[in-house]
Amino acid sequence: MTTAQAETGRTVTTNIPARLDRLPWSRWHWTIVIGLGTVWILDGLEVTVVGNIASRLSEPGSGLPISSGQITGIAAALYVAGACVGALFWGRLTDRWGRKRLFMITLAVYLAATALTAVSFSPWWFFVFRFLTGFGIGGEYAAINSAIDELIPAYYRGRVDLIINGSFWLGAVGGSLLSIFALNTNIFPADVGWRLTFALGAVLALVILLVRRHVPESPRWLLIHGREREAEEIVASIEETVEAQKGEALAVPEGEITIHQRRSVSFAEIARTLFADYRKRSVLGFSLFIGQAFLYNAITFGFGAILTKFFDVPSGNTGYYFAVIAVGNFCGPLLLGKLFDTVGRRVMISGTYLLSGLLLFGTAWLFDRGSLNAVTMTACWCAVLFFASAGASSAYLTVSEVFPMETRAMSIAFFYALGTAAGGISGPLLFADLTNTGKVADTVLAFEIGAALMCAAGLVAAVLAVRAERRSLEDIARPLTAVGAKARAAAGAGKGAKGSRPAAA
Repeated sequence: MTTAQAETGRTVTTNIPARLDRLPWSRWHWTIVIGLGTVWILDGLEVTVVGNIASRLSEPGSGLPISSGQITGIAAALYVAGACVGALFWGRLTDRWGRKRLFMITLAVYLAATALTAVSFSPWWFFVFRFLTGFGIGGEYAAINSAIDELIPAYYRGRVDLIINGSFWLGAVGGSLLSIFALNTNIFPADVGWRLTFALGAVLALVILLVRRHVPESPRWLLIHGREREAEEIVASIEETVEAQKGEALAVPEGEITIHQRRSVSFAEIARTLFADYRKRSVLGFSLFIGQAFLYNAITFGFGAILTKFFDVPSGNTGYYFAVIAVGNFCGPLLLGKLFDTVGRRVMISGTYLLSGLLLFGTAWLFDRGSLNAVTMTACWCAVLFFASAGASSAYLTVSEVFPMETRAMSIAFFYALGTAAGGISGPLLFADLTNTGKVADTVLAFEIGAALMCAAGLVAAVLAVRAERRSLEDIARPLTAVGAKARAAAGAGKGAKGSRPAAA
């Protein structure tokens, strides 16, 4: 591989992105999904376990002098704050240091923090390591979404991203069931069971960490950062593996791109990219994240109180209803994901947002009329969240693919932090008060606020959503390092040769 020297770096012409995008689905891609995607299961496990063990932790004999309010209030807020800070901190480093280094570091931070949470002996220790657990998880979102989108072929990128983000709810189901088992004092002492739930999270993280060692660095990132030889070696190795697994020769790649390599991008360039060059896409990202954050908080922050206060469901049984809702959440991305690649992003993103918002309006109307019971209310929530979960997952997909390569991780981090802050700070302040009053009208208002914001986001998507289905990342958003007209050739006719060659002088 040769390069042409330039004043501030090297200029290379390459077909590496096209070579990655033309790969057929193979067992190699499954290793990427398993190695990187399973972290969302850990996030769902964490969030659900803490909510379910709050009552046990606050009981005498738990080994931790803490109240239920401190767990669901202070500890939950610190976890959210840690996730927001972690996303921004690690997101910047992911763009500078690379995807692999960061998705190994952030998972190690999570592993250590959740293991140390298991040995909590005082509230301050528990609070510190809840913050650090969130700090690691927040960084995972930026590093993992970047790596997945840059390694998965364009033809499959939408469905894979949606299913992986939706797997959070598998963790939620697991967390609900694990809590029921671990908190049974006939099996474990009161001061042991809750510790085992955190310890299990650390064990799962360790297994994932071992699998991740085999996930390569993003060749796209290496290419832009002056490490094209490593990028070529990784892509060649992937091609050999996929050819061996499929038992046939790969198709000829189509398209080249010429880039001027550089080491880093300044904050000023990131800000200009998000708020000037891609202003409409930023409005889209903002709308999608805020809409889904408020819809989810309209339901999840009050679901337990609604079931117990309005339908006389025993507090010990609400976890079963939550498990059903979580299954509905996962089924949305699982069953609708392929349509985001075939029907298209604009139709599916706007459609899932609008449908979930309208269904929640319908649920609010039925609840206000007194037409629902615990089972039918749960069924309504499942229908709403079936579409909402696919829409929420598409928000992560959108911000990870519509901004330039050099700002991808930071863009994901920014919108993730924005959405998480809205959901974890504004949401509880607004919806917890409404749903806990015991008044039907207040709960109806909470539903209507979440539904209205979801519908508004759907309308924004109908106008501004980018037709990114089956398109190269470099075609969707031209890299900041791209040079001249050849930057647009990534989606056009290519030479068909492997590797890179000198750019025209």
